[in-house]
Amino acid sequence: MIMYRLRNLFKYCFLSIAAFISIFPFIWMIIGATNTATDITKGKMTFGGEALSNLSKLFEMVDMKTILLNSSKIALISTFLLLLFASLAGYGFEIYKSKNKERLYTILLLTMMVPFAALMIPLFRMFANMNLLDSHIAVIIPTIATPFMIFFFRQNTKTFPSDLIQAARVDGLNEYQVFFLIYIPTMRSTFAAAGIIAFMTSWNSFLWPLIVLQSDGQKTITLIISSLSSAYFPEYGVIMVAIVIATLPTILIFFLLQRRFVEGMLGSIK
Repeated sequence: MIMYRLRNLFKYCFLSIAAFISIFPFIWMIIGATNTATDITKGKMTFGGEALSNLSKLFEMVDMKTILLNSSKIALISTFLLLLFASLAGYGFEIYKSKNKERLYTILLLTMMVPFAALMIPLFRMFANMNLLDSHIAVIIPTIATPFMIFFFRQNTKTFPSDLIQAARVDGLNEYQVFFLIYIPTMRSTFAAAGIIAFMTSWNSFLWPLIVLQSDGQKTITLIISSLSSAYFPEYGVIMVAIVIATLPTILIFFLLQRRFVEGMLGSIK
C-alpha cells in the first residue's frame, strides 16, 4: 500500500513539473505583456501595470485591425480549401478502386520527404510569372492540398462504414451527395481535428508569407511580430502583447473543438 502511494506521489509530482514547464512560457508571456521592456530584460517575474500602455503602443505602431484581418482571411480560406480538397482526395483514394491508384498514392507520400526549402524558389518564380506576388492568393494556394492531410483523411476513411455508402447509392444519391450528405457529417470529428491542425499551421505560418508578402498592408501577424522584435530598440512589452493577441485565436479554436480533436486523432466516428 505504501509503495502504491509512493508511486502515485512520484507520478503526480512528475506530471505537475512537466505541466508547469509546458505552461511556463505562456505565463511568462502574459506577465511580460504587463511590464516595460526594461523590466522584462531584468527578468522581472511579477505582474506590472503597463498592459494598457503596451496595448496602446502596439496599435499606434501597427495597423492591428488590418493585420488581424489578413491573418484571419488567409487562415480561414486556407483551412476551408484544405479540408475540402484533402478530404475529397483521401475519400477517393480509399473508396474507389483503380489499377494505378496505389502507385499514385505512393508518389504522393514520397513528396512528403521533399523539404519546403527546396520548393521555395520554384514556387516564387511560378507566382512571379503569374503576377501574384505580394498577394494573399500566393500564400493560400500552396496550402490547399498537402500530402499529410490527404494521408490523414485516407487513414480515417478506413474506419468509415462502407454499408452507409451502398445504402445511400441504393436510395438514389449520387457520388457528390454521398460525400457531402453522408461522409462529412459522419466524419465530423476527423474534420475538426484536421481543421485545428490546418488553422494553426496557416495562422502560425512565417517563412512563405515572409518571402511572398512585401507591403505592410498585406502582412500577417507573425510577420509583424518578427518586424517588432528586429527593431534597434525592441519594445518587449509591446511584442508580448502582440504575441498574446496572436495566440488567442488558436487557443480559442482548440478549446472549442478539443473533444472532437481527440476523437478525430483516434480515428473514431460519431
